[in-house]
Amino acid sequence: MSNVKPAYVELRFRPNVQLISTVRRFVSDFYEYALIDADTVSRLALATHELLENAVRNTANQESRVCIAVETVGGVDRVIIRTTNSTTPANIEILKRLFQEMNAAKDPFEYYQLLMKRTARQPEGSGLGLARIRSEAEMGLNLEVAGEEVCISATAIVTSKG
Repeated sequence: MSNVKPAYVELRFRPNVQLISTVRRFVSDFYEYALIDADTVSRLALATHELLENAVRNTANQESRVCIAVETVGGVDRVIIRTTNSTTPANIEILKRLFQEMNAAKDPFEYYQLLMKRTARQPEGSGLGLARIRSEAEMGLNLEVAGEEVCISATAIVTSKG
């Protein structure tokens, strides 16, 4: 069990594609402060980047939030990355279908490969970023919807510094 105190950061910003890389560097530094393994830091930075791209592209009110927490629950260290933004009812339905299909797939990597083939010529709205988080970053994903606000969270077991 780790003795590290919970680490938490929340950012709220107006969607801007250029900010995504800046935020990724910032959260990478945060992960390096809180976590031991460089591979885990890289996977979490990838997941954060993908979640932010999704939130920025699909926001309806020009505001997105990202919250990152490293915490110990029941003796297990974990990271939770959560993005929240308002979106359209059409985008909510697309997300619900994607999560249903993704959760039904037994193998995250096979599902990611299938999705890449199926959406190769689809410029946006493919769901590849979420499938990539599940496959490459090896994180669990969850979708919560409240009215027109969506919250997508990615969770992983990690080893924190302590």
